[in-house]
This record gives sequence, structure tokens and C-alpha cells, in this order.
Amino acid sequence: MNYFIGEEHTNVAAVTANMDVQNRSKLIAKSQTVEFSSIVGVIKRSQVSALGNMYAYSGANTMYRRDALIDVGLFRQDRATEDISIAWDHQLNGWTTVFSPDILFYMNVPESLKALYHQRKRWAKGGTEVLLTNFGRVMRHPGRYLKQMAFITDQTLSIIWSLFFFVSTILFVLSFVMFIFTGNYERLYHMFCMAFIFVTFEMFAGLLQLLSALIVDDRGRKFKYLIFMPLYMLVYWQVNALALVMTLIPAIKTIMGYGSGTWVSPVRKHTT
Repeated sequence: MNYFIGEEHTNVAAVTANMDVQNRSKLIAKSQTVEFSSIVGVIKRSQVSALGNMYAYSGANTMYRRDALIDVGLFRQDRATEDISIAWDHQLNGWTTVFSPDILFYMNVPESLKALYHQRKRWAKGGTEVLLTNFGRVMRHPGRYLKQMAFITDQTLSIIWSLFFFVSTILFVLSFVMFIFTGNYERLYHMFCMAFIFVTFEMFAGLLQLLSALIVDDRGRKFKYLIFMPLYMLVYWQVNALALVMTLIPAIKTIMGYGSGTWVSPVRKHTT
């Protein structure tokens, strides 16, 4: 409540707390502990510090100012991720947001790849829907929405990277099969060398991000989960990229009025 009280906070629309994973019994859940530390430990901190807003609220642990909700017409009912949509509606209407890393919120995360993929498909579809909804408004007035241009650029590059990753992976597999059948082992060797260089650079960059996030978040208490970093980067990035590519067309259809943004909440196991 302190973030809403006082004249200096009258423009605060919402306060998002720090997420932590509660169900850490399985490997896939422990890896998500690293992921959420990365997101809240680096990305949300940097967004709020540099831009005064964040790309998305944490849907399950955000407190809103009622007047700010009414000002933007409440939550959109036709978007797959209402927490991303309302964050954009707020910032485009001049409201500011706050990220509070010291307020911890524990949640249950998907414990299977199937459940994880379905979750990421909804996140990817909702993010693309919000991007397409606000792209024209921001691009028509780049001076007025200079800070939002950073969010637009980031999301656009994410889509381009995911498409590039998807296409390049298909070309890699096809080239692998062709070089095997033609006996061109020298080209096969060069192909794997180049792939190794790119993957090593990606892993190193990801290690720096996750390492800094785990040190900053929760006073370094999650540092022990750094051991799950390779699984997160080798599996989760691919899952997220695939989810974005697979939901790009459905998101466009929703914006054009031919799709739906509604979704059914998955069943969560109670953890004591």
C-alpha cells in the first residue's frame, strides 16, 4: 500500500511483486526458478528503472489502483494475456508502474513439457496480440511514446529471432541429411563448427544474464539454482521460440476479429 500512498505516488497504476516458484520437486520446475529469477531479477528491474514502466505485469501478484483500471476501460476480454494488455493500456494513458522485488509471491508452475508448452503458447499469443494492437498507435507518435518504442522494438526483434531460429533449424536438419547422403563430411564438419560457435556465444550471454539475476534477486539465495542454467537455455528458449512461431497466425487472426483471446486455466496441484 505504501507504493500508492502520498502525492508522489498518485500516478502509480499498479504494483507488481516478485515471483518465486513453490513446487520445486521436479527438474522442470527447478529450472523455471532460474527463469523467473532471470525475468524479475533483470528485465523488470531494468524496464522500470530505465523507462518507468514494464512490458507486462505479473498476472497473479499485482495490486491495481481502481481509478487506473477504470481509466483504461478495465481488463480487455479479447486478449490471451490480460496482464500484458492492461500494462500497455496503463502506460499509453500516462500511468506509471512499480516493481517491488522485496514482496515475494509463491506460485505453482507447469511440471511437464506439455503443460509448459501450452502456457508459453498463451503467453506468446497474448504478447503478439498486444504488440499488434498498439504498434500503429506508437509508430504514429514516436516522440510521444518514445519509451514504448523500446518495448515495441524488443518484441519485434523477439518475433524476428524466433522466425529466424525456426527456419534456420529446418535448414540445418535438411543440410545435415543431405551432407550425410552425399558423403560431404567436410561441409558437415564446418556446419557443426559454426553452430558450436553461435551456441557457445548464446550460452555465454545467457550465463551472464542469469548469473547477475541470481545474485541480485532475493539477496543471492537462489544462486544454487545456477546449475540448472544449461537446461533452461537449451530447452526453454526453444520452447518459447516454437510457441511464438506457432501462435503468430492465430494472434493476427484475433486482431482481425477472426479469433478469440479467451483461455481456460489449467488445473494446478495443491502444494503444502
